[in-house]
Amino acid sequence: MGAGKSTLGAALAERLGRPFVDVDREIGREQPIAEIFAREGESGFRRREAGQTLAALRSGVPAVVALGGGAVTSEEIRAELRERALTILVEVEPDDAWRRSSGGDRPLAQDEAAFRRLFAERRPVYEQVADGRADDLDGAVLAAGGIHVELGALERLGELVPGAGPVELVADARVAGIHGMDAQLALGARARALHEVGPGEQAKAFESVETLWQELRLERGGTIVALGGGSTTDVAGFAAATYLRGIEWVAVPTTLVGQVDAAIGGKTALDLPYAKNLVGAFHWPARTVVDAALLETLPEAEVANGRAEVVKTGLLVGEPLWELPLPEQVRRAAAFKTAVCLRDPRDRGERAQLNLGHTFAHALEAAAGFDLPHGRAVALGLLAALRLSGLDTDVVERELRPEPVRVDREQAWAALTRDKKVEGGVPRLVLLDEPGRPRLGVELPEADVRAALHALIAG
Repeated sequence: MGAGKSTLGAALAERLGRPFVDVDREIGREQPIAEIFAREGESGFRRREAGQTLAALRSGVPAVVALGGGAVTSEEIRAELRERALTILVEVEPDDAWRRSSGGDRPLAQDEAAFRRLFAERRPVYEQVADGRADDLDGAVLAAGGIHVELGALERLGELVPGAGPVELVADARVAGIHGMDAQLALGARARALHEVGPGEQAKAFESVETLWQELRLERGGTIVALGGGSTTDVAGFAAATYLRGIEWVAVPTTLVGQVDAAIGGKTALDLPYAKNLVGAFHWPARTVVDAALLETLPEAEVANGRAEVVKTGLLVGEPLWELPLPEQVRRAAAFKTAVCLRDPRDRGERAQLNLGHTFAHALEAAAGFDLPHGRAVALGLLAALRLSGLDTDVVERELRPEPVRVDREQAWAALTRDKKVEGGVPRLVLLDEPGRPRLGVELPEADVRAALHALIAG
């Protein structure tokens, strides 16, 4: 009681595009709860509560359900939650819960001492049933997506990797040298091996995943933990999606690109020589562990790479996220992407907005032989997208300072026409009517798209 489940649940349902069911409100439609307690006692109320809760959980319609405070004291309901739901504990202090609940007609909030005893008695059950925790809307979205954001989370990796089976780590040599030992120590006896992949986009070659397939010794109950940037999480996630026809994996992004974008949403991919991310699978991580403290070891060039994704997200949100402190940039951007991906997990609709600027960026990366830093390519892609949208480019130029690159124009155009968003041989672009209002699937004359691409190329 008093945690704010009804308010937060309604906001979460709207953010995720799902129906909202408030169990207490549904019971109250039949008869006021205070009257039920007076006539049937708490046992009568619990019978009604169980019926409404089980009906909501078994309906088959993905929804956000606000449970009554005592619902999880039922073993039957706890079993259904384990089987059918992801359960988020809305955290609240006892003082706040009492302040919000007292003074009304709630039957179990009439006596403060009894209320506090009830809070203490139920807390272990809440802790047991919770799959995630939240105290605000972004936190609830992140929990719904299995995203754990915490400074110093790497130290608790053993607690955060679901299950009890063995774990094998995947990292590039640099990240393995900086964080590999800490990760293995945190995982304890579960850590079985550490596999190294190439740096950057080199990791996303077929040879890289083939090596992983041959080296992995996990059974179906095992877990791959990807420790590194977006390329590492891509190849490790793809290996997890395909090894033994699919095993669980956990992403631990160590770059700003990974924490705000690449490690979220379940897309995994490999590159082909002529285009980026053309071979892949949707395989959502069992958990993504986002520890902004890991960014302290990043070179400035890698921070700049991630800043481009933050600016992209800010343009989609319509807010200057890049002006926030870095940990808050990470949390806000991660929550935005998580919500979009939960609404469109298979990239059939609005998830395409996350491609803002990326059609051009991926074409430039491919034309550069994948030797162009992703953030530099995205900065240029955003510049092209804003120009084609007829919008001011000052933000991108000021925050990202994009510089034209030297690549072959025809190779870049050929790569652009092989982009994943091409339909009927025509590139479909993401543009903005204004910041915060993306327009998807835009078809423009070839001459305009070519001109926008050529303006990004030096010489």
